[in-house]
Amino acid sequence: MSRRRSASLCLALVAVTSSLQGCKYFRHQEEKQKKAQAAAVAKAQKKPKPEPLGPPIETANDYAYRIFQRTASTGMIAVVVRGDETWMAGYGHVSPANHDTPQADTLFRLCSISKILATDLLSKLVAMKKVSLDDPLQKFAPQNVTVPTMTARGPADRPVELIDLATHTAGMPREIAYPPQGAAHFTFPDFDYRWQWLPQYRMRSQPGTAAHYSNIGFDLLGDAVASASGMSYLQFFQQQTAQPLGLKDTTLTPTPDECSRLMGGMHEPIECTDTQAAAGSGGMYSTAQDMAKMLRYFLNLPGVPVHANELATQTVIDPANLHSIQGLGHAGLPDGLGLGWIEINKDYGPSRIVQKTGGGAGFQTYIALNPARHVGVFFARTDGRRPAGNMFREANDMLLAMVNLPPVPEDMNDPERELTAEELREANAKLRGIRHGKASAKTTKSAKPTHAAAAAKPAAKPAKSTTAKRTTASTGSAKPKPHTVHHKQR
Repeated sequence: MSRRRSASLCLALVAVTSSLQGCKYFRHQEEKQKKAQAAAVAKAQKKPKPEPLGPPIETANDYAYRIFQRTASTGMIAVVVRGDETWMAGYGHVSPANHDTPQADTLFRLCSISKILATDLLSKLVAMKKVSLDDPLQKFAPQNVTVPTMTARGPADRPVELIDLATHTAGMPREIAYPPQGAAHFTFPDFDYRWQWLPQYRMRSQPGTAAHYSNIGFDLLGDAVASASGMSYLQFFQQQTAQPLGLKDTTLTPTPDECSRLMGGMHEPIECTDTQAAAGSGGMYSTAQDMAKMLRYFLNLPGVPVHANELATQTVIDPANLHSIQGLGHAGLPDGLGLGWIEINKDYGPSRIVQKTGGGAGFQTYIALNPARHVGVFFARTDGRRPAGNMFREANDMLLAMVNLPPVPEDMNDPERELTAEELREANAKLRGIRHGKASAKTTKSAKPTHAAAAAKPAAKPAKSTTAKRTTASTGSAKPKPHTVHHKQR
């Protein structure tokens, strides 16, 4: 091969090699560019990490344990629901004879929290167009029974309506008589007794003009709910609430198994009886696991099989339009009355709370919601120190702390003293001043510590779990070590 031809071949080979290297380079650059573009798209599509709703939900234990210590209860259950998180814990003993820690399936009495279950059923009947809130009670009374039309001062301006019963504004007394000696709690007065009593009663005020806490009013409301539904109260509750939400132990007729799990204290007999007589006012039993579902239901959180009607927790009466109010301020001065619920802290928008207190048969119960931040708490305890407001108001602070909101301002309200409309307006005006930083020096000194200060305290003793499953003696295995529950709702 001539030298010239060899040179030409070499040059051609170099050209081909350079071309291949150039192609490889450009392919590499193209792949690199595609990867960069894909990364940019992924970054743009990536959702920013949401801001935390508040402190870790486990810090609820610090507040709950302090409440347990200060109330000196035999046993206590606490539940917190925040967004898709649920936390619950038990403290103390199930009863003086049973030193197990209360669990998620430990039974307790709801007491007057039963009232918001009754008004929830009422809201369902309204949605079904079976009743209207302004329907007269007479429409649902037994045959030959006349609902009173007289007040203590003369004829009533209008009939007693369902909304009056649901807001404690029907002019009814708190109770109608002492139960017979030996009668079990929440078994008196029964249906026949109260409807025989009613026609002779003269209302203490005009319907819709004053709010006086009334258990008998809610028992009559429960009877009206049953009448409108066409079935027994318990059947309607099971159909509309318990079955859709998967409530296992919320009932008026506990089984022997459920009764074996009932909490009890030192000062009242531990009775586990049929309480259908007080269905509307205070007869319901329940558990922590069921109340966690109820919290999610009333907060209308995602993943709940059914949601509460907006009417269920809506404020329907402004206390400023009432002549007086009594027995509704255990957890704070009322800013509004709903169907069974009481609204407080209304003027500080994000911190608005709707709540219901309960007590009786040795129990004290509380449920509170902050709908704006999708958080709710529930407490049930036995025995303990008075005043009752300790648990209710500290639970309010715990509720707001879970979403980084300041505590509810102190007030000097005596819930059992009757407040006139003028006194209520003055008290609320004073609270508004405190809420907006206008408190006097004296008030400032006595104010509650901030949550930041509370958080600086030493960590509280850890709570024991309410979810550890019970182990029967026949299994031969030891009871599992309890732990506090914290999980996200599936």
